Amino acid sequence: MALTGMLLLASTGCGAPPWQQSAGESTPAPTASVVPQPVPNDLSSGSTKRSLTTGAVTATVDYWSTLSMDRWTRTALKPVNLSMVTVVTPDDGQKVYLQRATMTAVPGNASESLSPLPQQVDQTESPGYLVLSPYSYSQVFTVGEVPPESTFVTLQFTFEYLVQTTPTSSEYAKQTATDSLTVALADGVSGG
Repeated sequence: MALTGMLLLASTGCGAPPWQQSAGESTPAPTASVVPQPVPNDLSSGSTKRSLTTGAVTATVDYWSTLSMDRWTRTALKPVNLSMVTVVTPDDGQKVYLQRATMTAVPGNASESLSPLPQQVDQTESPGYLVLSPYSYSQVFTVGEVPPESTFVTLQFTFEYLVQTTPTSSEYAKQTATDSLTVALADGVSGG
């Protein structure tokens, strides 16, 4: 009885016993399927707000697009709106001016960054646009067509400020703030 139980136990292993497998048959190895990672999208809700601090200047920047995210395709002209206001700390009555704003759009995909599109610049005569609250700055930059292998575009912003050294001074200190947004392309999910 004990011998029968041991034989029964020995024959109940996993899979077919070797004598029932054909000579050329092998068990296939499990394969892992690659699931594409979702592309982050800083404008997925339609807008985003950032706080940028450089020296004594803190800028609040709102970004949005008038083109819905499902229409941000590789070939579309994609507007990027921004609105900015600053405060200075300590506030001794000096003014803050935005002298230059630039946006560089860099298309990419999961494996590489592609060549950037031409930089877009909004620059004015010195000292610049008054951006100290309650005065604000608004601008629209446009992302043009990107290569077919792009799945997203990274928007790199640079803001150059001139801050009065005193409320009555014609001398300024320069401060530079940078920011970047990643925006997924609607037709970039498959990568091709």
